[in-house]
This record gives sequence, C-alpha cells and structure tokens, in this order.
Amino acid sequence: MFTGLIEAKGIIKKFELTSSGARVDFMCDFIQPETIKTGDSIALNGVCLTVSDKNQNIYSADIMKETLNLTNLKNLKNNDVVNLERAVKACDRLNGHIVQGHIDTTAIVKNIIQDGFSKRISFKCNTELIILKGSVAVNGVSLTVANVNNECFEVSLIPLTLKDTNLGNLKISDIVNIEYDITGKYIKKFVENTKNTDRKILTEEFLRENGF
Repeated sequence: MFTGLIEAKGIIKKFELTSSGARVDFMCDFIQPETIKTGDSIALNGVCLTVSDKNQNIYSADIMKETLNLTNLKNLKNNDVVNLERAVKACDRLNGHIVQGHIDTTAIVKNIIQDGFSKRISFKCNTELIILKGSVAVNGVSLTVANVNNECFEVSLIPLTLKDTNLGNLKISDIVNIEYDITGKYIKKFVENTKNTDRKILTEEFLRENGF
C-alpha cells in the first residue's frame, strides 16, 4: 500500500519489451537505499512493482503484460523521469490517501493553465468514480479533484508537487496512469451487488419483522 506522496524522481536507464512482458531498470538516489531489498514493492508512476534486482542505486523490476496493457509503462523510454514511492510503513502518517498501486485506467492531458503560482491541469477519462474534492492518484501522486464533469476532471498543482514529481513535465496529449479512490470502488461494487440480488435491504422495518 502507498499514500500517493512521491518520495523521489527516478530516471529510466533501460526499458526492454519482450514477448512475455517487459523489464525496466531505473536509477534513483533514495535517502535510505540500504532499506530497499529484493522483493520490496515500489510504485513507479503509481504502478506497484516488485524489485527483482538491485545494484547500488539501479533497481530492476519485471512488468506483466496485463500491467503494460492497463498503464502508460509500455510507453517508457530511456531517460524518462518517473515518480517513485516505497510501500508505506504501518506506523507512518497517511498524508495522502490509500493508494494500492493498482491502476484502473489511463487519462489524456487535455489542458494546462498557469494559475498564479500553481497549474491547473485537466485530464480526459472515465470520471464515474471521481467526485469533486475527492482524491485521485495521477501517476501515483495523491491529488484533490478541483473540478469534474462527465468526461474530464481537473486538479490544481502547487509548486512543490510540480518540482518533486513528473507532473511538472506534462504536456497536452500526454498519457498518465489513474487510480480511483478505493472507497468509491467498494461503494460502487456494493451498490451493483445490491441491485443484482433478491435479498431484502436491511431497514428498520425489516429488523422489526424479524424480531430485532
């Protein structure tokens, strides 16, 4: 699990597509590199990957075909800048929101507007699970939704976020990874299951009829 607070930016050193998936090597100077070991989880542009190899400040991970199909990782190139976050500790503050590293879809950058010291960026994607003032992870960055309609949502980025993540490098038509808030996904599933069942809804009347 992650929080959507990016720890560092990394550089893609090698990205190799194969018939069975892909392998990525990325360089990053984490503050405490000795704490990262083979088998650890790292979110790269919001995608939860497992460290398969480590050589000083170069880390390697394997990417499954399903992940390539669902994310923008298939578009990685050497020297690309990526967002990195290690898995959260149970004792840490949850300063962002609960991010699983399981990408739901991708979005296209539709508009970028300079707004004082901040930037307003709008993205086009399925917004069914996005609500005004709710949380969404864009390339692994926990953000608050500033505006939303049926086909786009907008966020406002402060200078620190623009500097410390790769969102500051975004251009019109760029593709980003999107992870919806897990709470909204659970609620949607619960409502769908309720509609597709013959079971009675739990109400006060139902409880009285059954002796409670």
